[in-house]
Amino acid sequence: MKIEDVIKTGTMHSHSRTVINLVYTASEVGNRISETVKPYGISTQQFNVLRILRGQKGKPANLSTIQERMVSKMSNTTRIVDKLIDKGLVERIQCPKNRRKVEIFITGKGRDLLSEVNVVVANAEKEIVKHLSKQELESLNHMLDTLRS
Repeated sequence: MKIEDVIKTGTMHSHSRTVINLVYTASEVGNRISETVKPYGISTQQFNVLRILRGQKGKPANLSTIQERMVSKMSNTTRIVDKLIDKGLVERIQCPKNRRKVEIFITGKGRDLLSEVNVVVANAEKEIVKHLSKQELESLNHMLDTLRS
């Protein structure tokens, strides 16, 4: 369906149509991923933090490291980490050598949940892009990379 039909508008300039289409599509994809992780009691931002911490391979991360790797830069990283701590999925440890430094680790419970959620998210991602060929996916990724440059 054309974006003009979705948002019920007339003809647009191609630059406006492209940006509106991109923003609308990103929102739709985000909502589908959000619905996928919701049954596991986490948000997409919390899922992202868990993946970042798992990627540390046992090494601690600090809030700034997590923030710079977040997909959504608008996220309140401190609040997200606090919620994950409350759920027992991550832990925060004060560095013994520098009390101002806080180190954040994923827990075993967090790794277990992430393993389970990764499968359903991967399936949702495949479902979202199922109408695109491998070549179209590569082309789309190239265009999106170029757009951000």
